[in-house]
Amino acid sequence: MPAVSLNGTRSGADGPAVPMSPADLVESALAAVAAGAGEVVVHPRTPCGRESLSPRVVGPVLEAMRGAGVLVPLSVPASVGAEPDPAGRLERVRSWTVLPDRAAVGFAEPGAAELAEALLARGVAVDAVVPLGGPAGPEPMARFLAWPVRAPGRVRLAAELAAADPALVAGLRGLPPVAVLLYGREAAAWPVLRLAARCGTGARTGVGDVLHLPDGRRARSNAQLVAAARVALDRAALGRAARDRAGRGGPAVGGPAATTGSR
Repeated sequence: MPAVSLNGTRSGADGPAVPMSPADLVESALAAVAAGAGEVVVHPRTPCGRESLSPRVVGPVLEAMRGAGVLVPLSVPASVGAEPDPAGRLERVRSWTVLPDRAAVGFAEPGAAELAEALLARGVAVDAVVPLGGPAGPEPMARFLAWPVRAPGRVRLAAELAAADPALVAGLRGLPPVAVLLYGREAAAWPVLRLAARCGTGARTGVGDVLHLPDGRRARSNAQLVAAARVALDRAALGRAARDRAGRGGPAVGGPAATTGSR
């Protein structure tokens, strides 16, 4: 089941499909899960729309979702968009009174290893976000590889691909046995999702990543994007099964492909 990025860095200017208020986020999460999402990624915001890692912002969003019956893992990005200062990010996550199941840590950002370890110490699973094929170059992957923590079931490599280029993921086959999730944004979103399906990794969709359906139509909701992703993933699964029966196998990458985790 794909993860769904409910809002990402979008704003109300990106259209009505982007949930902004806490009530809209809850409604969107419930509909996305009903459509088949296995994990919900949410960027908590202040009433004025600014991303925040404050416990007074993060906690109520998580409580509202869980209280409304969103039972899949909830993920919060602990990124520079919400708190530019590395020390400030550490202070924020250490002060959380309500914990997400997972948190995304950008390994292109300073202080990533220390932040990831602080989250793990609190019982929060970590998505190590590594951009591939973009302007960040090879340094984020080098930082991830230099980070010695490989907690089974609690660390996942979330690779953001600039394009659905199989060469970008070829090197992932030699990585330590951590789960892998592949995703792209905007024009890369659907091609990367199909690549993730072929590789047997986790996948992600949602208006936080893409505003259009595979056929180019504007998406009305996160649930519609999840439903389209499920169709693409199911088709790819059938194709992998056919290749396996024919003895050709498939380009498996990383560890287990599950999008859910321990937090």
